[in-house]
Amino acid sequence: MRLRIPPGRAGRMWLRRRLTAVRHGLDVLDRKLRILRREQDRLSQISARTEADWISACRTADEWLLRVTRLGGQRAVRLGAGEHRTEVHVHWADAVGTSYPARLTCLLPELDTAVSLPITTALVPARYAYRVALRAGLEHAIAAEAARIVAAEAGLTNRRIRALQDRVLPLLEETLAAVELSLDEMERADIDRARRIFGSRPQSPRG
Repeated sequence: MRLRIPPGRAGRMWLRRRLTAVRHGLDVLDRKLRILRREQDRLSQISARTEADWISACRTADEWLLRVTRLGGQRAVRLGAGEHRTEVHVHWADAVGTSYPARLTCLLPELDTAVSLPITTALVPARYAYRVALRAGLEHAIAAEAARIVAAEAGLTNRRIRALQDRVLPLLEETLAAVELSLDEMERADIDRARRIFGSRPQSPRG
């Protein structure tokens, strides 16, 4: 990485302003990273909980499906499924400029009680169990995606901090030190030159 700085004292001022901006940026990124990591921990816990709920709900639904197929066969499953669709709306949240799915609205179709179902007592609880499993799966999907997004942003922010700390900041500091040393040497040379000039002038006679 090469810096194009103005010559002389203007370059020193430019470097000082740039260092101030980088240090301020590091403070901002550090605060952002702390917030993101707290949010990442919270979302990871939610993801783990919703995953356990989803697995449990799927296991229950599968048990009821097995009962339905044993009592009524595949025809009972087809007739009990229905033709209506579920509407899902995802609502987003924001954490220090990072958007992620936060919650959802799940509109499940109403169960049509007027439709004659195959004669099996397992069908009604099976339909309910799969509705619960569907909602649980959706809840886990947005929780896992939210955790992934925030974790990725936290990783990116951490890499930016490391880049500034390990490369940009040392380069600016070293360059500023070199510029200041060069300016000091120029100033000392100017002073020495001025002394020689004034020292070589003839002394005026005193009365």
